[in-house]
Amino acid sequence: MSKRHQRLCVEPLQTVFLKFVICIRKSQEQIKVPMNIAMKKRLLTLVLLLSACSLCPTLQAKGDYPYRNAKLPTAERVADLLNRMTLEEKIGQLRCLLAWDYYTLQQNKVYLSDTFKKDIAEGNIGMLWATFRADPWTKKSLSNGLTPYLAAQAANTLQKYAIEHTRLGIPLFFAEEAPHGHMAIGTTVFPTGLALAATWNTDLAETTGQCIARQIRLQGAHISFGPVLDLTRDPRWSRVEESMGEDPVLTACMGAAMVKGLGGGKHSQPYATIPTLKHFVGYGTTEGGQNGCQTIGGLRDICQNFFLPFQKAIEAGATSVMTSYNSMDGMPSTANEWLYNDVLRKRWNFTGFVISDLYSIDGLWHTHHVAHTLTEAGAMALKAGVDVDLGGRAYQRLAEAVEKGWVKECVIDSACARILRMKFEMGLFEHPFVNVRATQDINNTVDKDVALKAAQQLITLLKNQNNTLPLKRNIKIALVGPNADNAYNMLGDYTAPQKEGNVKTVLRGIQSKISMQQIKYVQGCAIRDTANSTIPESVAAARWADVVIAVVGGSSARDFKTNYQATGAAEVNAQQVSDMESGEGYDRATLSLLGRQNELLAALKQTGKPLVVVYIEGRPLQKNWAAQHADALLTAYYPGQEGGQAIADVLFGDINPAGRLPISVPAHVGQLPCYYNKRMPAPHDYVEMKAVPLYAFGFGLSYTTFHYDNLRIEKRGANRFHVTFDVTNTGDRDGEEVAQLYMHDQVASVVQPILQLKLFARIFISKGETKQVAFDILPEDLTFIGADMNPTIEPRPIDVCIGSASDNILLKSTINTE
Repeated sequence: MSKRHQRLCVEPLQTVFLKFVICIRKSQEQIKVPMNIAMKKRLLTLVLLLSACSLCPTLQAKGDYPYRNAKLPTAERVADLLNRMTLEEKIGQLRCLLAWDYYTLQQNKVYLSDTFKKDIAEGNIGMLWATFRADPWTKKSLSNGLTPYLAAQAANTLQKYAIEHTRLGIPLFFAEEAPHGHMAIGTTVFPTGLALAATWNTDLAETTGQCIARQIRLQGAHISFGPVLDLTRDPRWSRVEESMGEDPVLTACMGAAMVKGLGGGKHSQPYATIPTLKHFVGYGTTEGGQNGCQTIGGLRDICQNFFLPFQKAIEAGATSVMTSYNSMDGMPSTANEWLYNDVLRKRWNFTGFVISDLYSIDGLWHTHHVAHTLTEAGAMALKAGVDVDLGGRAYQRLAEAVEKGWVKECVIDSACARILRMKFEMGLFEHPFVNVRATQDINNTVDKDVALKAAQQLITLLKNQNNTLPLKRNIKIALVGPNADNAYNMLGDYTAPQKEGNVKTVLRGIQSKISMQQIKYVQGCAIRDTANSTIPESVAAARWADVVIAVVGGSSARDFKTNYQATGAAEVNAQQVSDMESGEGYDRATLSLLGRQNELLAALKQTGKPLVVVYIEGRPLQKNWAAQHADALLTAYYPGQEGGQAIADVLFGDINPAGRLPISVPAHVGQLPCYYNKRMPAPHDYVEMKAVPLYAFGFGLSYTTFHYDNLRIEKRGANRFHVTFDVTNTGDRDGEEVAQLYMHDQVASVVQPILQLKLFARIFISKGETKQVAFDILPEDLTFIGADMNPTIEPRPIDVCIGSASDNILLKSTINTE
């Protein structure tokens, strides 16, 4: 306990006691009356009572104070509580500590660890992070990790102890990773962000967010880290899978929808979380695709493109934003006051809190080298507008920074008030605990159905020569490849250990369609390892079969042999070959298939049997060989726990694929950065090859065909236009189409993109049916960052382009802005 804390909590009672004793003794001396036994007993009782109170400040604080009155306005409660807090207590609310070692399990019961009790006794803590997390980094597995029931029990136990053993009894916030499902044992693993974006379905994104939020809150947590809104322009980056691709509008729409599902800022709702948007800003477009390095992009590009997803998500109700590890133009994001105090709070009226990425404040000192000490790094981040230190090491030294005059206590007050306000809004002071029995509703039938629907809708058909797909059910299939029956390779990074059978692999999916006698499965090779393979056995199976399905790609599956950095990023180890080639820390120099996968595909092709290639991947790997030689080609990204079933549903025609690429597939790494909405002029061809990608943003095939016609544009006010057109299903199957509206500025005072997505709609159309699609172009769709760095609408002609992909524009007209 600090001296300041002792002075506030103990000295008043000690002073009262001493004055009382002195007064009694003086009275004795003046009237010269000896103290009898009764008087001694009364004095002894008073001494013990006052001593107990002085040693237990918690008893003093937990009175009937205004901040405990739920009937008072939140602002009044925050002000009252803040006024009662010491500097150290306020700093404590700004520290979020790693918490997976704060409990132990004994005979299926949760006990508090000595580490937690020590941290509560010695320091002030406002938040806990990753309490329920299980993965090789935390060394929590199915044997020693928390089931949902035990997680709720742990949350209650930790919360109870913190409330009862701190002076003011402020409840803890529990923050959990949730980019594509709560990263904990027993929860639902949904498709990763890139995969979900491939559905182009905002309603589905919102529903997915609702499922994730409910599971988190049932276990006693409050803050969900996600969605990831970084724009990705270099697929070599290790975290592409977490993002929603390269486009600001698609990312903004899908991200905002997920935020609504996660709670939408309605903190008082029982299943609302506090979504934390990751990572502000420019983190997904760094030099060479290197995680956490310098961002490539000018200020205008940042303002016009990279800001949009975050701004729309905040408008949808997001109340927390996470900083990023990268720097922009020499300024580390975590120390960039312009981002947090100017853009977020002043321009966008953001009232939530900003949290650092794990140890990113420390990184100002030991990574970016812009601070001399950790104390200085903490002061820099706080003054920049970062409210919470994830990891808690830098902000532990904030009292020292105040003493040195590096930061004012009023800045700490403002940050602390934001945290307290949300704790009051979520009702934690009145209802800090959860019903542990309610956790049986986690990963229920509804959750699994949502995960399956998302997996079905994301699968993107890239090639289907001679209608190889869908497959008939009376055939023999050779199923080969490293991702054909590997549960963890379906899931992506930020995934907890899975119980046997929870994840549907492609093999299991196909087994649900045809008999075991019709299938021969051979792994063929690993993702990266070249020492062990069964390519000859794969070829033999292919010769036996009528059709070959090869499931290749990558993996973000962590294992207990991998080493991890303090931030949780995996370390590449040349002496050890796991499947992992993607996921945080696994940046790539190339995008080719690793190991002996290309050799496997070539050997299978030589059998002359129809070859269907399915990619399971965290980034758009090169598909040049498959595009040329495979009879059918699909990508399923990381489709989640129901992915294998969804892939089988598409292969056999029970689902007509309608996934569309949320990111361009480059033909060669020499094209990088490769994204469709580059500024004019259009890239020219290289000496060796064309400049266009192998597969463009927005592309995806169907088992049916569609025809676009009758484009009409009606002006409905200043810079408002109503657009309609017809889409007809001209094939022999029902199907879904993703209609996309792009714009091209014929002229503008600032160079604009060649093409920019503005609106889209995923629509179901029965065979032979025609549906009218309607879009409303609003002023915000016509706005760009002008020469003065402010949003503007200039009078200019703009081409409105309607199509099924960024490289397949089917209808076009021109509007004029004013």
